Formats: sequence, structure tokens, C-alpha cells
Amino acid sequence: MSKILHWLLNLFKVGVFFTLFAFALNNLEDVKLNFFFGHQWTGPMILVVLAVFTLGVMVGVLGMLPRWWAHRRALATPLPATHTAESIPAKEPSTSLAPAMPAPQRLHSAHPNHQAGNHGL
Repeated sequence: MSKILHWLLNLFKVGVFFTLFAFALNNLEDVKLNFFFGHQWTGPMILVVLAVFTLGVMVGVLGMLPRWWAHRRALATPLPATHTAESIPAKEPSTSLAPAMPAPQRLHSAHPNHQAGNHGL
């Protein structure tokens, strides 16, 4: 099973590579970028697309870093110690005759054909 998943993962990687390679070959035209104050840069479109993609990934990662660090800090801090049986004081027995909880009430079915003790067997 593991060998099949390994081959499928490699096949997926090859497919992604060839898709990106075909995308690059289809976008070889020159593109002119106009910056401020009359500055220009001319280069292949694929470089512009890859640069913008890389910049987007970097902005996304930088945006998620504070949350990642907060989660890492939360996982790194030890949990508070739990109570052991020795640390919890024993309760004194109650001298009251009243029960701690009321006795459970018997539920009656609202169905008219329901008979007590007959569960359709």
C-alpha cells in the first residue's frame, strides 16, 4: 500500500512539473513593466508571473507567522498539574437523611399503543 502511495505522489509531482513547464513555454512573450518616474523593465512574462506568485506566498507566510508562533508557544508551555488522589481532601459523610440527588422519575411513553414491558419483541 505504501509503495502505491509513493508512486502516486511521484506521479503527481511529475504532473505538476510538466504543467508548470508547459505554462512557462506558453508565456515567453516579453512584457513591459512601468514603474514610477518613467522607469521601465522588459522581460519574459513567466518571470513576472513567478515573481508575483513568490511574492504572494511570502506575504501569506509572513501573515501567518504570528499565529504559528502563538500556537507553538501554547504547545511548548507545560499543562498545569492535575490533582492527584492524595491532594484532594476526602469529603466528610453527610449526616443528612435526605438523598444527595432526587430519585429518577419513570418516563412514560406518549405513544398510545405502548405497553410497559413490551418492546416489540
